[in-house]
Amino acid sequence: MTLMDQLRHLDRTLDELDPPRWEAPESEATHLVRKVHEWRRVPLGALGAAELRTLVAQQVALPFTLPLAVRLLVEEPLLDAYFYEGDLLLAAVAAPASAWAMLPGTGARLRTVIGGIPEEDVARLPHGAAEELARFVARS
Repeated sequence: MTLMDQLRHLDRTLDELDPPRWEAPESEATHLVRKVHEWRRVPLGALGAAELRTLVAQQVALPFTLPLAVRLLVEEPLLDAYFYEGDLLLAAVAAPASAWAMLPGTGARLRTVIGGIPEEDVARLPHGAAEELARFVARS
């Protein structure tokens, strides 16, 4: 799915685009589980950086969430989505290679973004981040 395909679906939800629809979470579900279920019912265009960071980190509907995350990262590579500067970027590069294999153009865009981040900015990221970014860039 291309970025243009993604942009055509901004008014639809993950429950619509990524079947089957998820049932309501159990009453004893964690806060995280309840929030992820809730966000699957929000139109893609209404999901913010924090929601996307969580969805990507939890590997939810990656064919839809990764392109949206990359769209934000193109504008602001070290975006502080919720926890720290670069958290959305690091969640994205930690996504499985199999998800990125389905999105070669999106992965190439992210590699270009990563290549443009100054070394001193990468050095300010959490321990091990530079290595994670380098591993992602090295993937073909």
